[in-house]
Amino acid sequence: MKKNLRLFWDNALNLFCVSVLTGLFAGVVVTFYNILMSIGEGTAETYYKLLLENPAFIPVLFLGLAAGAVVIGTLVRFVPMIRGSGIPQIEGAARGIVRFKWYITMCSMFAASLACVFMGYPAGGEGPSLELGGCAGSAVGTLLKRNQMVKRIQIASGASSGLAVAFNAPITGIVFAMEEAFRSFSPQVFICASISVITSLVTRNAIRPALGFTVGFAFDGFVFADFDALSYVYLAISAFLTALAGVGFYHLVFLSKKLFKRIKILKGAFKYVIPFTLAGAFGLITAYSLGGGHSFIHSIATGGTGAIAISEVFGAGLLGSLVIITVIRFVMATLTMGCGVPCGVFIPMLSVGAGCGAILSVLFQGAGLNAACGDYFVIICMAAFFTCVVKAPVTGIVMVFELTGQFVNFLPALVGIVIGHIVGLLFKTDAIYEKSLAGYIEEEQIYKNFKKVQFTLVIAQGAKAVGTAIRRLVWPSNGLVVSRIAVDGTQSVPDGETVLGAGETIVFECETDDEKEVMEYLAAIVGKQQNPIAETEKQP
Repeated sequence: MKKNLRLFWDNALNLFCVSVLTGLFAGVVVTFYNILMSIGEGTAETYYKLLLENPAFIPVLFLGLAAGAVVIGTLVRFVPMIRGSGIPQIEGAARGIVRFKWYITMCSMFAASLACVFMGYPAGGEGPSLELGGCAGSAVGTLLKRNQMVKRIQIASGASSGLAVAFNAPITGIVFAMEEAFRSFSPQVFICASISVITSLVTRNAIRPALGFTVGFAFDGFVFADFDALSYVYLAISAFLTALAGVGFYHLVFLSKKLFKRIKILKGAFKYVIPFTLAGAFGLITAYSLGGGHSFIHSIATGGTGAIAISEVFGAGLLGSLVIITVIRFVMATLTMGCGVPCGVFIPMLSVGAGCGAILSVLFQGAGLNAACGDYFVIICMAAFFTCVVKAPVTGIVMVFELTGQFVNFLPALVGIVIGHIVGLLFKTDAIYEKSLAGYIEEEQIYKNFKKVQFTLVIAQGAKAVGTAIRRLVWPSNGLVVSRIAVDGTQSVPDGETVLGAGETIVFECETDDEKEVMEYLAAIVGKQQNPIAETEKQP
């Protein structure tokens, strides 16, 4: 009985308690971060209006932006974990590839991304929120001295919580952890992420009203109308064209990365001056270029009327203004990812897709599209752009409904997202965060000292692995179970569906620079070993 209680604590209650703490920590940090983000966006809009009223001070703006850019660029050089949105790095940490110190990363990303927003940079808060949540999960696992498996699960759970809090969208946060962070389904990750997300959202929804802030959907004001046959034709064309814009965005991001790498002034910190000064110029053109893009997306919501009311840019009319704003946001999102500015591009990417949807909706209304479908076109094109670039279609379909609170007309959304995903496949683009992670690993030379090692392990009675399929366990990164020896001595090559049993022997092969860490990790899965065997592959 005592042994069973101990196993229950190790395998269930322990993870439950740790996940609650992760959700609580992530909820507090990310909630206050997003409150400060909204204050920063409002502050930036205010002083940009003052600058337009007092143009003599505009040179001071650009001097300040240049100085701030150099400071932020220097910080990124010393803390590479905060380069860009931080999403690729935290995904790498959740998979056990990237190591980081949670307190340095958390404080640096918190300060740097907020500084970007207060300077009027078109910065989103969702990417940094995800990284801050991942840091919270790492903090809980580290401070409670949990093993590497638990730390990885908590990093993923914290990241889910951070995204869920930023969007007020629990399912989107959980699905993103499955589809992006781990790229596989694990019951342990799903349960822990769910517990953390619930705890973090309860925390968020307690803090925000107490401080006088609203609790609601991320994008209210959108109303979804019924689709007829003609509307589906226009939808397919719109999703296809928006996805093509996504393909262009993908290639331009990596082209700009190559170009920015050539700038060596101030050890590369000077390159940040380019996007920051350009952001200042765009901020003086239109207020819709400021912040992450929430205000722009809200402004093109029509409540089902199809009549978009936005402030015109240079008297260009509705269509011209939409094109100008969308192009500005496209350019800035490209430069942000290419340069590695420490801020989010999640919402900026969504705003580009939404802008494409608004433009196409206006054009097609002149050709017979029901104006009431305009809101749906905006949201579906937003999701199609996201799906094409990020390659996360399940997250995209969940996001459409959860961020708007409109849980109707599933089929049009599915059609648009499938088209977006297919276009990405046809043009052979990789998932942008996945490719960015590969670039980060190469730049930081993470695999430099790795070597191939084989571990021969006996599965102990009561271990997590007993009675569980291999694919449902969270194994060390860069590894694979290459052999299984049954109790009767029969040897076989297992697959993901192979269920492991007590007393069986497995051979686990992986690449690592820390054999002891991997052995401790494996012991948490198969039980402590009396005589662990680790064989390092001899180098030629």
